[in-house]
Amino acid sequence: MGAQLRVYKRRIKSVTATKKITKAMEMIAASRVVKAQRKVAASTPYATELTRAVTAVGTGSNTQHPLTTEAEAPTRSAVLLLSSDRGLAGAFNSNAIKAAEKLTARLEAEGKEVDTYIVGRRGLAHYNFRERKVSESWSGFTDEPTYADAKKVAVPLIEAIEKETADGGVDELHIVYTEFVSMMTQTAVDSRLLPLSLEEVAEESTSKGEILPLYDFEPSAEDVLDALLPRYVESRIYNALLQSAASKHAATRRAMKSATDNAGDLITSLSRSANAARQAEITQEISEIVGGTAALADATAGSDR
Repeated sequence: MGAQLRVYKRRIKSVTATKKITKAMEMIAASRVVKAQRKVAASTPYATELTRAVTAVGTGSNTQHPLTTEAEAPTRSAVLLLSSDRGLAGAFNSNAIKAAEKLTARLEAEGKEVDTYIVGRRGLAHYNFRERKVSESWSGFTDEPTYADAKKVAVPLIEAIEKETADGGVDELHIVYTEFVSMMTQTAVDSRLLPLSLEEVAEESTSKGEILPLYDFEPSAEDVLDALLPRYVESRIYNALLQSAASKHAATRRAMKSATDNAGDLITSLSRSANAARQAEITQEISEIVGGTAALADATAGSDR
């Protein structure tokens, strides 16, 4: 019984230490998600207005540009997957990876060749383990992305969209990331960045009662679109990186809270088992004392006779 009690005490001590760690990680994630949420709120209006500006330029001119013109028969697409560098975030990475694989399967079913670009060590490890080709990858900044990180990711993607498919370019650019809906809800989504669907943006603006502004282009609409192309891609990728970071911190907070609660329940269960083992040990000791006393009394009575 004594050995069993020592085992329970060691397990309680170990689980208590784990609980302290998960509680600390939960508090850190909670503080980070608030900062990330503020950055998302600050960057979203810029990305939205830039998209509206590009739409206005595209609808107000007849310029054939990669930003707004769809290929007649697209044969190659690029998919950018945003994952995280670290785990301990529940199903955060697996949901984003599943969404990317589903999108890739759909594009391949349409007869398109897919080039995969990945942000985050978790997504890269998944693809490397399955020996899948990755065109380019980035890591080390998923927890706190900056605009400079978004520009670094955007450079090869812009180069790919500007090239002819015969030279290794792509006709479409898709992005898969986790959208931050609330502290409890984060959804893996995919969207097409390029070419921009002018009809969808125009319909969305009309449904909201918005009117796209009219522009005069100097020196030309094509030059304006050339200048807007990198800004548009960078701003959308930056906003997606911030959304993904906020979602990751929220998922980590939820996972660590669940781990802390489970540790507390396990400590309660182990404490009850330890108390039961201690009570059994005490009962056994009392029984041994009573039995020894009775045997001694019987031996004394026998000698008196």
